[in-house]
Amino acid sequence: MSKFGDIINVSVPVLINFYTDWSDSSSQMVAVVQNVSDTLGDTAYIVRIDAEKNKELAAALKIIGLPTFLVYKKGQMVWRESGILPADTLIQALTNED
Repeated sequence: MSKFGDIINVSVPVLINFYTDWSDSSSQMVAVVQNVSDTLGDTAYIVRIDAEKNKELAAALKIIGLPTFLVYKKGQMVWRESGILPADTLIQALTNED
């Protein structure tokens, strides 16, 4: 869990994408997440976390539906949503001022 703390405590907004390889919805979001990454470049940090390989972290964050997206700013979760989402929604969650 300390590595997770290092991931979310950075100077730019962080998008965490919990997924599994067997989830069709997760697979559909790969290109969308790549689009978000390409659009925002260095102004955001994007991390994909396999929920099956990180069960303890997923349980601690109460990840149930996949994919699940979390946005952290200055180490604090500011947004959370599950399911298939458009790139614009993710970009807006990352770029909204607190």
